[in-house]
Amino acid sequence: MEAGRGRQGVPAGPSGGRMVLKFARVWIPDPEEVWRSAELLRDYRPGDKALLLRLEEGKDLEYRLDPKTKELPHLRNPDILVGENDLTALSYLHEPAVLHNLRVRFIDSKLIYTYCGIVLVAINPYEQLPIYGEDIINAYSGQNMGDMDPHIFAVAEEAYKQMARDERNQSIIVSGESGAGKTVSAKYAMRYFATVSGSASEANVEEKVLASNPIMESIGNAKTTRNDNSSRFGKYIEIGFDKRYRIIGANMRTYLLEKSRVVFQAEEERNYHIFYQLCASAKSPEFKMLRLGTADSFHYTKQGGSPVIEGVDDAKEMAHTRQACSLLGISESYQMGIFRILAGILHLGNVGFTSRDSDSCTIPPKHEPLSIFCDLMGVDYEEMCHWLCHRKLATAAETYIKPISKLQATNARDALAKHIYAKLFNWIVDHVNQALHSAVKQHSFIGVLDIYGFETFEINSFEQFCINYANEKLQQQFNMHVFKLEQEEYMKEQIPWTLIDFYDNQPCINLIESKLGILDLLDEECKMPKGTDDTWAQKLYNTHLNKCALFEKPRLSNKAFIIQHFADKVEYQCEGFLEKNKDTVFEEQIQVLKSSKFKMLPELFQDDEKAISPTSAMSSGRTPLSRAPSKPTKGRPGQMAKEHKKTVGHQFRNSLHLLMETLNATTPHYVRCIKPNDFKFPFTFDEKRAVQQLRACGVLETIRISAAGFPSRWTYQEFFSRYRVLMKQKDVLGDRKQTCKNVLEKLILDKDKYQFGKTKIFFRAGQVAYLEKLRADKLRAACIRIQKTIRGWLLRKKYLRMQRAAVTVQRYVRGYQARCYVKFLRRTKAATAVQKYWRMYVIRRRYKMKQAATLVLQAYLRGYLARNRYHKMLREHKAVIIQKWVRGWLARTRYSRCLHAIIYLQCCFRRMMAKRELKKLKIEARSVERYKKLHIGMENKIMQLQRKVDEQNKDYKCLMEKLTSLEGTYNSETEKLRSDLERLQLSEEEAKVATGRVLSLQEELAKLRKDLEQTRSEKKSIEERADKYKQETEQLVSNLKDENTLLKQEKESLNLLIVEQAKEMTETMEKKLVEETKQLELDLNDERLRYQNLLNEFSRLEERYDDLKEEMTLMMNVSKPGHKRTDSTHSSNESEYTFSSEIAETEDVPSRMEEPSEKKVPLDMSLFLKLQKRVTELEQEKQVMQDELDRKEELVLRSKAKEEERPQIRGAELEYESLKRQELESENKKLKNELNELRKALSEKGAPEVTAPGAPAYRVLMEQLTSVSEELDVRKEEVLILRSQLVSQKEAVQPKNTMTDSTILLEDVQKLKDKGEIAQAYIGLKETNRLLESQLQSQKRSHENEAEALRGEIQSLKEENNRQQQLLAQNLQLPPEARIEASLQHEITRLTNENLYFEELYADDPKKYQSYRISLYRRLIDLMEQLEKQDKTVRKLKKQLKVFAKKIGELEVGQMENISPGQIIDEPIRPVNIPRKEKDFQGMLEYKKEDEQKLVKNLILGKYSWCEGNSLPFRH
Repeated sequence: MEAGRGRQGVPAGPSGGRMVLKFARVWIPDPEEVWRSAELLRDYRPGDKALLLRLEEGKDLEYRLDPKTKELPHLRNPDILVGENDLTALSYLHEPAVLHNLRVRFIDSKLIYTYCGIVLVAINPYEQLPIYGEDIINAYSGQNMGDMDPHIFAVAEEAYKQMARDERNQSIIVSGESGAGKTVSAKYAMRYFATVSGSASEANVEEKVLASNPIMESIGNAKTTRNDNSSRFGKYIEIGFDKRYRIIGANMRTYLLEKSRVVFQAEEERNYHIFYQLCASAKSPEFKMLRLGTADSFHYTKQGGSPVIEGVDDAKEMAHTRQACSLLGISESYQMGIFRILAGILHLGNVGFTSRDSDSCTIPPKHEPLSIFCDLMGVDYEEMCHWLCHRKLATAAETYIKPISKLQATNARDALAKHIYAKLFNWIVDHVNQALHSAVKQHSFIGVLDIYGFETFEINSFEQFCINYANEKLQQQFNMHVFKLEQEEYMKEQIPWTLIDFYDNQPCINLIESKLGILDLLDEECKMPKGTDDTWAQKLYNTHLNKCALFEKPRLSNKAFIIQHFADKVEYQCEGFLEKNKDTVFEEQIQVLKSSKFKMLPELFQDDEKAISPTSAMSSGRTPLSRAPSKPTKGRPGQMAKEHKKTVGHQFRNSLHLLMETLNATTPHYVRCIKPNDFKFPFTFDEKRAVQQLRACGVLETIRISAAGFPSRWTYQEFFSRYRVLMKQKDVLGDRKQTCKNVLEKLILDKDKYQFGKTKIFFRAGQVAYLEKLRADKLRAACIRIQKTIRGWLLRKKYLRMQRAAVTVQRYVRGYQARCYVKFLRRTKAATAVQKYWRMYVIRRRYKMKQAATLVLQAYLRGYLARNRYHKMLREHKAVIIQKWVRGWLARTRYSRCLHAIIYLQCCFRRMMAKRELKKLKIEARSVERYKKLHIGMENKIMQLQRKVDEQNKDYKCLMEKLTSLEGTYNSETEKLRSDLERLQLSEEEAKVATGRVLSLQEELAKLRKDLEQTRSEKKSIEERADKYKQETEQLVSNLKDENTLLKQEKESLNLLIVEQAKEMTETMEKKLVEETKQLELDLNDERLRYQNLLNEFSRLEERYDDLKEEMTLMMNVSKPGHKRTDSTHSSNESEYTFSSEIAETEDVPSRMEEPSEKKVPLDMSLFLKLQKRVTELEQEKQVMQDELDRKEELVLRSKAKEEERPQIRGAELEYESLKRQELESENKKLKNELNELRKALSEKGAPEVTAPGAPAYRVLMEQLTSVSEELDVRKEEVLILRSQLVSQKEAVQPKNTMTDSTILLEDVQKLKDKGEIAQAYIGLKETNRLLESQLQSQKRSHENEAEALRGEIQSLKEENNRQQQLLAQNLQLPPEARIEASLQHEITRLTNENLYFEELYADDPKKYQSYRISLYRRLIDLMEQLEKQDKTVRKLKKQLKVFAKKIGELEVGQMENISPGQIIDEPIRPVNIPRKEKDFQGMLEYKKEDEQKLVKNLILGKYSWCEGNSLPFRH
């Protein structure tokens, strides 16, 4: 017993008695931290009632032992075992050791995965970790499970490997609480399979398998108080593999969807995600028909009061869901159908009821939520409204329709919503399975079970009962599997073992599922007509209370019961069990939905009348859990429905049995997810919550089973290597196994504490800690002895070394002092001389600086004073000018005011005198004598006036004829100008001749401008005469009216009517002409803008041409042989950034360097000839286009001549409008003349390459000129149409001399107006037809040209492919040295052909062709630079080869016999002086790509030239 004493406590000494000694570390219970660590201050003796302990914070504590059990506290593991990645490797296997190891790995090491035997414990970190990427997957692929750190990928790899090795199906069971990370773990496992295995077809099955996750999360996950993305259903996904173990498909089964969440959510919880995604996307155009709003506007989504999850965008999630649906083959129509049904469920939740009395209720008339629901579902409003408030009762004889209360109606509405959602959920799962189904035969599969963990809340109902029942079954299967593996390990090692006692939860399972069990009694009560939750509870008490130890009754409740589960006691409330188990939905409501016009809705209820059996559920690949009661339409009502209807509990039990059969037929792998805290804080560990989950998920049971046997296992080699220090030399034998047996028999006297297997030694719990204590004691004693000897030897060596060092230091210090003194004297003398010259230099520099500063200050001061004087003079000058203009304005204002006052006085005085004269005339007019005098000669006066009017009419006709002649001369001049324009266009082929003609045309244009100015002056004089004539006529007519008021009233009325009509027509025509004039002015401005754009385009083309010309010059310089520019990097003393010009090297390979340059000359000449030929072709094309332009202008002139052949009868007002139109046309002609001037400027100033016919800039300008000419022709045609319209209107309103035909004139004017509108419409239709026909022909020609171009391109590609194949065959036959040269030559030839092909292809688009030419030049330059680099690299490699050969020769000649092999190995080889790597310079200097624009700008605009310095600017 004494051999086990020491500083560490041991659980079992050599004699087998358990002792707790002083300084042993133990675990004691704690209400806050669950377990706390303490150290024993004195030895424990049998019979002690308390232990004296010291906590880690230094506080002493007296720990009382339990007087009944007298159990000692658990011992702590040694520090070497803390942080193990496998909990079963711990020496002491108990709850505090497991909890401490998990906390250390999670908090200190940030490791979330830990093995516990075959179980992977995963703790949710509540933050994203970078441990799930592609590189991590590749690292775990092909590795054994224990070779790398614990990971979900390691479990997945083990399952995949066992499936391929053992040819047995596998299962990964993921369990844990809500929020522990089950869904994420299952998702990562599926991602691993999809990445490692790949798919056997091109259908990307692995992407579809992963795409099923967003869909199932949106319709099956919701926010709870514990988890923002909690799975509210269980699922088992079978991933199928073929014989080559590649993914071919998948299948999904679901279990126990939480339907109650659709209609009710607790505080701070949400409904299923899909509803909030719909509400977030309500404003999308495709969702307008759903008539959705925010989540707060629906009863089914606002009960939890938390419609938003922090950090989650529901609209984006909706886009991901729709994308996943599309990937899985769910069409857009089906997607919209799903969203339509979901929106209908939301609107159904807003349906409200009003009570009539205690037993009946109604829905308000035209209730909006119900009407929206009926519209979306395609059902009748009245029928649905009726069956929501009534139900049908069927008896043997009759059928009754009974109203229901408001509460019953609300429950029926909620039941209908839950039923529709459950059917939609099953339908989506079916379609997902169809999308994942494969026609290839499945060879094996790996199942991933993501199922709910053990749940206990304050109020536990039917859902928690089913969840905990499923966990009981899974725990039983887990215990049996762990026990089986333990037995297999002992049998493989052939060690004697006894039966390990473990907790068997079969009694709890029998209590739930056996005959007269809880589920059986629940189904029986559901069949009773008047069965309630209370009667069911009483049956439970009568059947199981005091008869089953696992069943209890709460003290203060008669509606609840308690079950002792494997994890904890759970109290269930009986309220709602029967209703949830029945899952009752009124058949009449289902029938209404089945009769829907919406085709998708009846599909959801197709299987309502089918009997559900385990085989059918198995064959479909999914286990439906919630079925509505279905009633047959024929036969006795209710009889067949009761026979085939199955409760939810019965269905869940059957599906659970199928799941257990599947799991038992596979090799399971377990993942237990732990939730570290309830607040979702990252890397925060709550010991209470962790212990609760460890107890519930079976990890501690695994530990207990392992501790009951032999938890610690060492191979013989590992044991020998670790505990060799405990053996003596005579104990070490050749046989390691026998050596270990002999040592253990001496160290541990109790042989029951260990067993020897075939390859391992098995230890009971605590024995490894005891061996570690012995090893530490032995090593400590050895260390003390070694320290004693080493320290004495070190001190002696240190003294001798210090003595020798002191003498040496003295000698060197004295010599150093003497040298320092001499050095001081020399420095003093040198410092004196340096000071003298330095002070002189400083004073001289200070004087120079002061002198320069003084000069600068003087210059700036004088400039400042001069500028001030200048500004003062300028201000005075401007002030004088302002005064001059202000005084002039004031004088003019004063003068105008005086003038207006004088004129006003004159008017007043003249008015007074006129009034007096008027009175006199009135008095005289009243007399008879005056009347007689006036009447005498009145007829003669009228005749005179009539003759005068006739004379004026003749003058008017003469003026009209003169205007007509002027218009004819204008038309002839217009025709002459057009003919000149045609001659100018034809003469553009000869640039020099065209220049002379342009000058002559300009002279003629000057003459025409003079004529035009004369015409304008005549037009103004005619207008003035016409205005003067109008004024005189109006004045004369007014006088005649005043004198003949009493004699000719009828004539006066007719004249007034004619004058008013003429004024109205004149005003309307003037308004129209003003508007048309404005429009023409706007068009003229647009033409001028286009002209400015043409000028800008021309300047840009000039610049671009200059750039291209420079690039061509550079290309010609690069291609010249002999003298070339290379970077001078051969000397390390010179600047690294300078370049030198040198002759091509001739030392190594001069002939090879000259061959490429000699080959480039004929290639460039052929290219030049082909380009010249192409220029000639472009000139011919230009001539063809010019002829086509002339032909179009002739057509326009002919159409215009036909328009002018119509009879023209013009008046004075028509002539006025004609002159206005002529002025507008002259403006258009002026624009043409400006374009001709532009053409002349191009021919005079532009370079011959740019202005030559066929040049790109010339072609661009010609195309723009053609487009402008066509637009001008269109404007001309519009003016002709306007002219004809004006002629027709003016002919209708021509004034007549006869004064009696006023009514006939009005009728004729109206008819002519109608005819003018008809003619205008007809002309517009003709123009429209002509334009449409031209567009159709142009499109047809363009399509034919495109098709022909595509055919030619295909043929050229075929020829190119054949030629490349021939060249490849030829190159393979050549030697390696000639192959490179041949490939370069072929590349240059290919680029030349490609250049000619693209030249023909981009003949119509010069811009594209120029960009292609630039890219081609760059590629040629790159090829040439690559060739030069390769030559340089070959030369450098040859030089290095010579150096290495020389070194090898020196080593071989050396005296090898005098050198030992060890020296040869240890002697370092001197590195060869290899020249540094040449940098990739770009042109004359190196710079960054992003600084290219700045560098070019500085080179162009900088004030320093290239020749100002001997060196170039430094590179960036």
